[in-house]
Amino acid sequence: MSEPICVVVIEDELAIRRFLKASFGDGEAELHEASTGAEGLTLIARKNPQVVLLDLGLPDQDGLDALRELRTWSNVPVIVLTARGKDSDKVTALDSGADDYLTKPFSVAELMARIRVAMRRAQIQDQSIPSTIEVGLLSLDLAGHIASIGGAVLPLTQIEFKLLAILAQNVDRVVTQRHLLREVWGPAYEDSTHTLRVHMANLRQKVKPTVLIKTDIGVGYRLIRG
Repeated sequence: MSEPICVVVIEDELAIRRFLKASFGDGEAELHEASTGAEGLTLIARKNPQVVLLDLGLPDQDGLDALRELRTWSNVPVIVLTARGKDSDKVTALDSGADDYLTKPFSVAELMARIRVAMRRAQIQDQSIPSTIEVGLLSLDLAGHIASIGGAVLPLTQIEFKLLAILAQNVDRVVTQRHLLREVWGPAYEDSTHTLRVHMANLRQKVKPTVLIKTDIGVGYRLIRG
Protein backbone atom coordinates (compact mmCIF):
# COMPACT_ATOMS: atom_id res chain seq x y z
CA MET A 1 0.00 0.00 0.00
CA SER A 2 2.12 2.89 -1.26
CA GLU A 3 -0.40 5.66 -0.51
CA PRO A 4 -2.32 5.99 2.76
CA ILE A 5 -5.75 4.43 2.52
CA CYS A 6 -8.80 5.79 4.30
CA VAL A 7 -10.28 3.23 6.70
CA VAL A 8 -13.30 3.51 8.99
CA VAL A 9 -13.28 1.12 11.96
CA ILE A 10 -16.63 0.46 13.67
CA GLU A 11 -15.77 -1.39 16.87
CA ASP A 12 -16.88 -0.77 20.45
CA GLU A 13 -13.85 -2.37 22.15
CA LEU A 14 -11.04 0.14 22.58
CA ALA A 15 -8.38 -2.59 22.81
CA ILE A 16 -9.33 -3.96 19.40
CA ARG A 17 -9.39 -0.48 17.86
CA ARG A 18 -5.88 0.07 19.21
CA PHE A 19 -4.78 -3.29 17.81
CA LEU A 20 -6.16 -2.41 14.38
CA LYS A 21 -4.48 0.98 14.47
CA ALA A 22 -1.16 -0.66 15.35
CA SER A 23 -1.62 -3.18 12.53
CA PHE A 24 -0.97 -0.50 9.95
CA GLY A 25 2.55 0.81 9.51
CA ASP A 26 3.38 4.51 9.68
CA GLY A 27 1.75 6.36 6.82
CA GLU A 28 -0.10 3.28 5.55
CA ALA A 29 -3.58 4.33 6.57
CA GLU A 30 -5.75 7.16 7.79
CA LEU A 31 -7.93 5.49 10.42
CA HIS A 32 -11.23 6.90 11.64
CA GLU A 33 -12.80 5.18 14.65
CA ALA A 34 -16.42 4.77 15.75
CA SER A 35 -17.77 2.81 18.71
CA THR A 36 -21.42 2.61 17.61
CA GLY A 37 -23.25 1.81 14.40
CA ALA A 38 -24.85 5.24 14.11
CA GLU A 39 -21.54 6.98 14.67
CA GLY A 40 -19.89 4.71 12.10
CA LEU A 41 -22.46 5.36 9.40
CA THR A 42 -22.11 9.11 9.84
CA LEU A 43 -18.33 8.78 9.70
CA ILE A 44 -18.52 6.77 6.45
CA ALA A 45 -20.71 9.43 4.86
CA ARG A 46 -18.28 12.19 5.88
CA LYS A 47 -14.95 10.51 5.15
CA ASN A 48 -15.81 8.39 2.08
CA PRO A 49 -13.38 5.61 3.08
CA GLN A 50 -11.83 3.01 0.79
CA VAL A 51 -12.66 0.19 3.20
CA VAL A 52 -14.72 -0.34 6.37
CA LEU A 53 -13.88 -2.76 9.20
CA LEU A 54 -17.11 -3.63 11.01
CA ASP A 55 -17.77 -5.46 14.28
CA LEU A 56 -21.20 -7.09 14.66
CA GLY A 57 -21.60 -6.74 18.44
CA LEU A 58 -22.21 -3.01 18.70
CA PRO A 59 -23.83 -1.32 21.73
CA ASP A 60 -26.57 0.55 19.86
CA GLN A 61 -27.53 -2.01 17.20
CA ASP A 62 -26.49 -5.26 15.60
CA GLY A 63 -23.69 -4.69 13.11
CA LEU A 64 -25.77 -6.48 10.47
CA ASP A 65 -28.44 -3.79 10.77
CA ALA A 66 -25.79 -1.11 10.31
CA LEU A 67 -24.47 -3.01 7.29
CA ARG A 68 -27.91 -3.27 5.69
CA GLU A 69 -28.46 0.45 6.29
CA LEU A 70 -25.09 1.24 4.72
CA ARG A 71 -25.88 -0.80 1.63
CA THR A 72 -28.89 1.41 0.86
CA TRP A 73 -26.54 4.28 -0.01
CA SER A 74 -22.94 3.05 -0.33
CA ASN A 75 -20.95 0.26 -2.00
CA VAL A 76 -17.77 0.79 0.04
CA PRO A 77 -15.96 -2.52 0.72
CA VAL A 78 -16.87 -3.87 4.17
CA ILE A 79 -14.89 -6.52 6.04
CA VAL A 80 -16.70 -7.94 9.06
CA LEU A 81 -14.50 -8.60 12.11
CA THR A 82 -16.37 -10.59 14.74
CA ALA A 83 -16.28 -13.35 17.34
CA ARG A 84 -19.29 -15.00 15.69
CA GLY A 85 -17.77 -17.99 13.94
CA LYS A 86 -20.74 -20.09 12.83
CA ASP A 87 -21.19 -20.70 9.11
CA SER A 88 -24.74 -19.34 9.38
CA ASP A 89 -23.37 -16.06 10.78
CA LYS A 90 -20.92 -15.76 7.90
CA VAL A 91 -23.60 -16.48 5.30
CA THR A 92 -25.96 -13.92 6.85
CA ALA A 93 -23.27 -11.24 6.89
CA LEU A 94 -22.24 -11.89 3.30
CA ASP A 95 -25.88 -11.93 2.16
CA SER A 96 -26.40 -8.62 3.99
CA GLY A 97 -23.69 -6.94 1.92
CA ALA A 98 -20.34 -7.76 3.54
CA ASP A 99 -17.44 -8.24 1.14
CA ASP A 100 -15.46 -10.45 3.50
CA TYR A 101 -15.61 -11.99 6.97
CA LEU A 102 -12.86 -12.54 9.54
CA THR A 103 -13.39 -14.35 12.84
CA LYS A 104 -11.60 -13.04 15.92
CA PRO A 105 -8.80 -13.65 16.73
CA PHE A 106 -7.14 -13.11 13.36
CA SER A 107 -3.61 -12.36 12.19
CA VAL A 108 -2.46 -8.98 10.95
CA ALA A 109 -1.13 -10.57 7.76
CA GLU A 110 -4.50 -12.11 6.92
CA LEU A 111 -6.34 -8.86 7.64
CA MET A 112 -4.03 -6.91 5.34
CA ALA A 113 -4.43 -9.50 2.60
CA ARG A 114 -8.23 -9.33 2.88
CA ILE A 115 -8.11 -5.52 2.69
CA ARG A 116 -5.98 -5.64 -0.47
CA VAL A 117 -8.38 -8.10 -2.11
CA ALA A 118 -11.45 -6.02 -1.19
CA MET A 119 -9.86 -2.86 -2.59
CA ARG A 120 -8.87 -4.58 -5.84
CA ARG A 121 -12.44 -5.78 -6.33
CA ALA A 122 -13.74 -2.26 -5.71
CA GLN A 123 -11.31 -0.80 -8.25
CA ILE A 124 -12.44 -3.28 -10.90
CA GLN A 125 -16.07 -2.38 -10.22
CA ASP A 126 -15.27 1.35 -10.42
CA GLN A 127 -13.65 0.85 -13.82
CA SER A 128 -16.91 -0.60 -15.14
CA ILE A 129 -18.84 2.56 -14.20
CA PRO A 130 -19.06 5.09 -17.05
CA SER A 131 -17.07 8.28 -16.49
CA THR A 132 -19.66 10.41 -18.28
CA ILE A 133 -23.44 10.44 -18.43
CA GLU A 134 -25.41 12.03 -21.25
CA VAL A 135 -29.13 12.72 -21.12
CA GLY A 136 -30.16 14.68 -24.19
CA LEU A 137 -28.13 17.90 -24.22
CA LEU A 138 -27.06 17.36 -20.60
CA SER A 139 -23.57 15.94 -20.10
CA LEU A 140 -22.02 15.00 -16.75
CA ASP A 141 -18.31 14.37 -16.29
CA LEU A 142 -18.36 12.27 -13.11
CA ALA A 143 -14.60 12.29 -12.64
CA GLY A 144 -14.20 16.03 -13.13
CA HIS A 145 -17.51 16.96 -11.45
CA ILE A 146 -18.44 19.10 -14.46
CA ALA A 147 -21.96 19.45 -15.83
CA SER A 148 -22.74 21.09 -19.14
CA ILE A 149 -25.69 21.67 -21.43
CA GLY A 150 -24.89 21.78 -25.13
CA GLY A 151 -21.22 22.35 -24.26
CA ALA A 152 -21.90 25.26 -21.88
CA VAL A 153 -20.61 24.51 -18.38
CA LEU A 154 -23.16 24.89 -15.57
CA PRO A 155 -22.10 26.79 -12.41
CA LEU A 156 -23.15 24.05 -10.00
CA THR A 157 -22.07 23.64 -6.41
CA GLN A 158 -20.71 20.24 -5.33
CA ILE A 159 -24.02 19.36 -3.71
CA GLU A 160 -25.99 20.38 -6.79
CA PHE A 161 -23.70 18.29 -8.99
CA LYS A 162 -24.14 15.24 -6.75
CA LEU A 163 -27.92 15.62 -6.81
CA LEU A 164 -27.97 15.99 -10.59
CA ALA A 165 -25.64 13.00 -11.05
CA ILE A 166 -27.85 10.74 -8.95
CA LEU A 167 -30.94 11.81 -10.88
CA ALA A 168 -29.15 11.32 -14.22
CA GLN A 169 -28.05 7.83 -13.21
CA ASN A 170 -31.72 7.03 -12.59
CA VAL A 171 -33.23 8.94 -15.51
CA ASP A 172 -37.04 8.66 -15.79
CA ARG A 173 -37.18 6.93 -12.40
CA VAL A 174 -38.25 8.42 -9.09
CA VAL A 175 -35.39 8.86 -6.63
CA THR A 176 -36.73 9.16 -3.10
CA GLN A 177 -35.97 12.12 -0.88
CA ARG A 178 -34.46 9.80 1.72
CA HIS A 179 -32.12 8.21 -0.83
CA LEU A 180 -30.90 11.60 -2.04
CA LEU A 181 -30.32 12.83 1.51
CA ARG A 182 -28.37 9.70 2.44
CA GLU A 183 -26.26 9.74 -0.70
CA VAL A 184 -25.37 13.44 -0.58
CA TRP A 185 -25.42 14.35 3.12
CA GLY A 186 -25.29 10.97 4.89
CA PRO A 187 -27.75 8.96 7.03
CA ALA A 188 -27.80 11.52 9.85
CA TYR A 189 -29.62 13.95 7.51
CA GLU A 190 -32.28 11.67 6.05
CA ASP A 191 -35.08 13.76 7.56
CA SER A 192 -33.70 17.13 6.36
CA THR A 193 -36.24 17.47 3.56
CA HIS A 194 -36.29 21.27 3.74
CA THR A 195 -32.55 21.41 3.01
CA LEU A 196 -33.09 19.11 0.03
CA ARG A 197 -35.94 21.25 -1.32
CA VAL A 198 -33.79 24.39 -1.16
CA HIS A 199 -30.93 22.80 -3.10
CA MET A 200 -33.28 21.23 -5.64
CA ALA A 201 -34.90 24.63 -6.24
CA ASN A 202 -31.48 26.18 -6.89
CA LEU A 203 -30.52 23.29 -9.18
CA ARG A 204 -33.71 23.67 -11.20
CA GLN A 205 -33.02 27.35 -11.77
CA LYS A 206 -29.61 26.52 -13.24
CA VAL A 207 -30.69 23.72 -15.59
CA LYS A 208 -34.05 24.96 -16.86
CA PRO A 209 -35.59 25.01 -19.39
CA THR A 210 -33.40 22.34 -21.03
CA VAL A 211 -33.49 19.83 -18.16
CA LEU A 212 -36.78 18.95 -16.49
CA ILE A 213 -36.71 17.73 -12.90
CA LYS A 214 -40.14 16.61 -11.80
CA THR A 215 -41.30 16.46 -8.18
CA ASP A 216 -43.30 13.46 -7.03
CA ILE A 217 -44.90 15.09 -4.01
CA GLY A 218 -44.08 13.34 -0.77
CA VAL A 219 -41.88 10.79 -2.54
CA GLY A 220 -38.94 12.28 -4.41
CA TYR A 221 -37.64 13.63 -7.71
CA ARG A 222 -37.27 12.43 -11.27
CA LEU A 223 -35.12 13.66 -14.14
CA ILE A 224 -37.14 13.43 -17.36
CA ARG A 225 -35.43 12.39 -20.56
CA GLY A 226 -36.44 15.02 -23.09
